[in-house]
Amino acid sequence: MHRKNLWPAYIPLIAWLIFSVVLFGWVILASLSTTREIFTNTLLASGPKFANYIDLFKTQAMGRYFMNSVIYTVASCIGIVVVAAPAAYILGRVQFRGRSLVNAMFVSALAIPGLLIAIPLFSLFVELKLTGSIATLVLIYIFTNVPFGVFFLTSFFTSIPKEFEESAAMDGCGPIKSFIKIVLPVAQPGIITLSIFNFLGVWNEYFYALIFANDPGTRTLALSLQSIVYGYSNTGNYGGIFAACMIVFLPSFIVYLFVSKRIIAGMTLGAVK
Repeated sequence: MHRKNLWPAYIPLIAWLIFSVVLFGWVILASLSTTREIFTNTLLASGPKFANYIDLFKTQAMGRYFMNSVIYTVASCIGIVVVAAPAAYILGRVQFRGRSLVNAMFVSALAIPGLLIAIPLFSLFVELKLTGSIATLVLIYIFTNVPFGVFFLTSFFTSIPKEFEESAAMDGCGPIKSFIKIVLPVAQPGIITLSIFNFLGVWNEYFYALIFANDPGTRTLALSLQSIVYGYSNTGNYGGIFAACMIVFLPSFIVYLFVSKRIIAGMTLGAVK
């Protein structure tokens, strides 16, 4: 099929792109404008108001919430890989009795809604006296994202030729050493792709943060956005609201912008055996 015959298929894509750019650009301009300029559609009429961003860090403790989100996201991504990678390796490379059942349990766990397990998890952590700390939410994110991590990485480990491990065994590598030094580097595209998905999910997560981190010292950036929106709506500071939205949105957008090719490459590699 000639390329010139495909141009009608690009029309919806171009329309969506224009809509997204205009919408995103308007929000950026609104975050640098006053409330009056926003409602009169005269954005930046009096120049950019960087005070909208500065006030968030001075009066709303946005810096502390930002660091909390960084800690939650980085620790959770590392923990998920540490737990999911060995489990996926066993399911993808080792034949044992009950393997299909274990694999089915991980897959079925993906269908369990977070709302269903939130109250039992909260009761469990209360009994263990683990509430009110950053570690609590990190553990929650790890526990709830491991099933997807195992499901996602299993296909990568399955697609790796067994000759790599056989050659390592001939050189004296045991199973654990072979997994760490041979298999993990080969599966790096899948691990990076999984980490990107986890980063985007944990950074923007709201439901578990509302239950397990609804405290000023442990609050996440996404959760703080709610209180900022409520507070600034009452005072009429809509420029500050848009600035807060940009602070929450930009990190995940920048990460996706730089690693989008890795996501496509990782998904493609995992699908091809």
